[in-house]
Amino acid sequence: MAELRNLSEARDLTRIERIGAHSHIRGLGLDAALEARDVSEGMVGQRAARKAAGLILNLIKEGKIAGRAILLAGQPGTGKTAVAMGLAKSLGAETPFASVSASEIFSLEMSKTEALTQAFRKAIGVRIKEEAEIIEGEVVEISIDRPASGASSGQSSSKTGKLTLKTTDMETVYELGGKMIEALRKEKVQSGDVITLDRASGKVTKLGRSITRSRDYDATGPSTKFVRCPEGELQKRKEVVHCVNLHEIDVINSRTQGFLALFTGDTGEIRAEVREQIDSKVSEWKEEGKAEIIPGVLFVDEVHMLDIECFSFLNNALENEMAPILVIATNRGITTIRGTNYRSPHGIPADFLDRLLIITTQPYTEEEIGKILEIRCDEEEVEMSKDAKLLLTKIGVETSLRYAIHLITAAALACQKRKGKTVEMEDVSRVYGLFLDVKRSTQYLMEYQNQYMFNEVPRVGEEEAME
Repeated sequence: MAELRNLSEARDLTRIERIGAHSHIRGLGLDAALEARDVSEGMVGQRAARKAAGLILNLIKEGKIAGRAILLAGQPGTGKTAVAMGLAKSLGAETPFASVSASEIFSLEMSKTEALTQAFRKAIGVRIKEEAEIIEGEVVEISIDRPASGASSGQSSSKTGKLTLKTTDMETVYELGGKMIEALRKEKVQSGDVITLDRASGKVTKLGRSITRSRDYDATGPSTKFVRCPEGELQKRKEVVHCVNLHEIDVINSRTQGFLALFTGDTGEIRAEVREQIDSKVSEWKEEGKAEIIPGVLFVDEVHMLDIECFSFLNNALENEMAPILVIATNRGITTIRGTNYRSPHGIPADFLDRLLIITTQPYTEEEIGKILEIRCDEEEVEMSKDAKLLLTKIGVETSLRYAIHLITAAALACQKRKGKTVEMEDVSRVYGLFLDVKRSTQYLMEYQNQYMFNEVPRVGEEEAME
């Protein structure tokens, strides 16, 4: 339990937010009746796909769906990954969401089935409940006795002291050791603060300042929080909840360095015996009411890159009682199943396709592309004129939405170069000329194919000879 506590505390570190391809998405953009709004939570268009994802979301939250698979199928750049990210954001922080690209399965230093098993177990959460003994009260006095021989900061362990805590009903004096004195010093605890002490770990948490001391100072900072003096006894039992996933428990129990292996990334292959023991222990905790299993979501992008062996494994894995919701995405039509000579829709075997609920995405209209580009300008903090946005929308329609999004930051840099504040049409035109899209790049290659090292496009004479 101590390692699980350390793991949950490590997750409280502030994350560095970066602007990514889907960082503007906050959810699926649905109302209470699961109807898709035109523009909401960063989502634009794809109303049918978002509504279908909203129904899946409700089923996941209610715990009525597990071991099911959903396929997001559509052309490139139609928002398949965006729908999956919106689903992840709507689920909240407590529901596990694991994302993996199908090509990663083949590049890891482990077998394909082990990589898929680890991905599955990352998407299954366990909410573990435990009772902790805590001491909660208002600090009346802290007295620290330092040794007579002039202790330095490195000799804090030799310090002793006394802490007087009170509630509305009682008051008690506690003996303090060096570690507890150091913990109180780090939290800057002083007389009048309301604190909690975890007896097992020795962790000190400052809840705020006692409301009876609100008149001690003429002015206080905005971060100062006033709370009431606790009632009842000082020693209490409090329920603490730790949310972890099965993969984290696997790693903690299979590696000698415990949860530190999660940070080094050296998880390696985990033996089946370890997983069986963990599954039986989790089931035992569930029966005793100490734990609750939370089926999450595993998102596999570019699923057509998986081979026949992986699909066979997924068929079996989805029948397991601890299987998460599997969401897969592909932009392929009828193509060859990897590892065979057979062709199938989306490059997925027919027996696995039969298990899937299929959600399709449609190409964006010109109006929707314009709205998406406007959202991306706000996300990337780029001020763009109306004419420049119209030109960028036209470029997005004629080339692709992804290409148009890439030009936003490039145009902003071009605007900076001429010391302008608003991106104008000339900036968009300049970067459009500097960076080619797929169509213009292909046309360029066709014109200058003879000057390249290796060329597989036949010349006009060769085409006639082949005929």
